[in-house]
Amino acid sequence: MPDSGNPEAKASPNLPWTTRLFMSAVAFAVDVSCRPNMTCNRRLFNLVDLKCSASSQPKNGVKSFDIVIDSDRNLWFRLYTPTNVTETATTSSLPVIVYFHGGGFVLLAANSKRYDDHCRRLAKEIPAVVISVNYRLAPENRYPSQYDDGIDVLKFIDTKISTVEDFPACADLKRCFVAGDSAGGNLAHNVAVRANECKFSKLKLIGVIAIQPFFGGEERTQSEEDLNDITPLVSLKRSDWMWKAFLPEGSDRDYPAANTFGKHSVDISRVDIPATIVIVGGFDPLKDWQKRHYQGLKRHGKEAYLIEYPNAVHGFYIFPELHEGSFIDDVGNFIRDQSAKS
Repeated sequence: MPDSGNPEAKASPNLPWTTRLFMSAVAFAVDVSCRPNMTCNRRLFNLVDLKCSASSQPKNGVKSFDIVIDSDRNLWFRLYTPTNVTETATTSSLPVIVYFHGGGFVLLAANSKRYDDHCRRLAKEIPAVVISVNYRLAPENRYPSQYDDGIDVLKFIDTKISTVEDFPACADLKRCFVAGDSAGGNLAHNVAVRANECKFSKLKLIGVIAIQPFFGGEERTQSEEDLNDITPLVSLKRSDWMWKAFLPEGSDRDYPAANTFGKHSVDISRVDIPATIVIVGGFDPLKDWQKRHYQGLKRHGKEAYLIEYPNAVHGFYIFPELHEGSFIDDVGNFIRDQSAKS
């Protein structure tokens, strides 16, 4: 019997009414945009997904620039550099975070306003050079398009980032982390696994930061049953739709891209996966799958750490009013600890 891990799992999270209202509006937009015929009305969803431009002038102590890798598939990234550090730092002094946004592989983008604010905060407060990736979305582009885009970004960083005029000299490519939230956390793990097939000359991955990663399976876990529809953003209906849109046609949720340590998974015992931190929220219906992912990493002999914020809902990190007090500190400490080992 799965363990819900939270005796108050069936309680309702304590959210400011404005936050709950906005989350409910986003959930409604998802429900009407993700159609039964497995198409997505992005124009409608964009009514709640406000976008913003890069800012070459410092904004909250961080500059940002957009770099196109492949315009044909809309593959680009937004580069964030903290000006209060880079203007005085010496060469090779800041870690690099390659960040993948969430959205169930279907929604949101690197220039979504809430992700722009989130990555800007990471860059300033850790501090780090952050590369926020805009990858292809399902259902127009199914698995493995997103993983392919992630690997191509790493290859670009390894071979061509030095040609980017705005890339700071103080960025240390030997201290590179792949990170992401929700679907982006899934991406971070799978890109780190696939990176074993690449021979990088300048870039070295030393950590994976999986923030409430989107994993699943055919089984319904205790947390999915207890928390379904209790929190505004995540429900079984929405998660099932996202998996169906993303995974290869004809597959189910036990496909390895969803169920990383399920019955169809690939043995990763001999795969060199960097140290991983898995961040879990007590009010996230996906938390049992996230904990299983952490346990699977440990079972296969990988260095992994689990941090749970008991009162956090899915997506808390993009709502400043919901930030757990230690979130940035926990991520920063992980980065510093792994950097010290490299």
